[in-house]
Amino acid sequence: MSGPAGFAALGSDPDDAERRIGDWVKGFEEKARRYEAVREETEQIRLTATGPDGRVKVTVRADGSLTGIEFSEKIRSMPLEELSAQILGTIRKAQGDIASRVGEVMSEQLGDEDRQTRSLMLDNLRERFPEEPDEAEDEAPESGKWAAPEDDEPPQQRPGPTPPSPPQSGPSSQSGPSATRPTGRRRPQRRDDDEDFPPDFDPLRD
Repeated sequence: MSGPAGFAALGSDPDDAERRIGDWVKGFEEKARRYEAVREETEQIRLTATGPDGRVKVTVRADGSLTGIEFSEKIRSMPLEELSAQILGTIRKAQGDIASRVGEVMSEQLGDEDRQTRSLMLDNLRERFPEEPDEAEDEAPESGKWAAPEDDEPPQQRPGPTPPSPPQSGPSSQSGPSATRPTGRRRPQRRDDDEDFPPDFDPLRD
């Protein structure tokens, strides 16, 4: 619907409806201008990272592409495998700051506007360029690396010489006079006939 009748459908005052439509258009144009400013500023972003020993230095754009790489003289003594690994690690380190830097630009230009849309965009950047862990955590030595585990069994003691077995008390295990010696000999009981003689009786005495 067009013309005055169409404006009248939005409100009782055609002039007020036309003014409101003009405000919406201006709002969209202002939002488009801010998003264009975000795009332009984002294209100017350059993120630089340096390797752990300073041999490699790289620079990337907000889209993750590499714009520059520098080497120090120390790379002359590096094996090629180690050099390539350090280049890739340094690139990932630089790319890991992309989402954070783009988020700062969007907050400056958009404020609190379109928070859900911005959150989706930043989540996509974090998924593509995850943040690298700190080098201090990677290089920290493991605590107690050389300590013995608590559940280890104590070292077994070396067995000593086997003590000699005690001599058996049976007659088959002994020889000589001691073999027939009884153990625990009991005193013979006095016969009843001994009671007929007095204690001082001596048969050889007159």
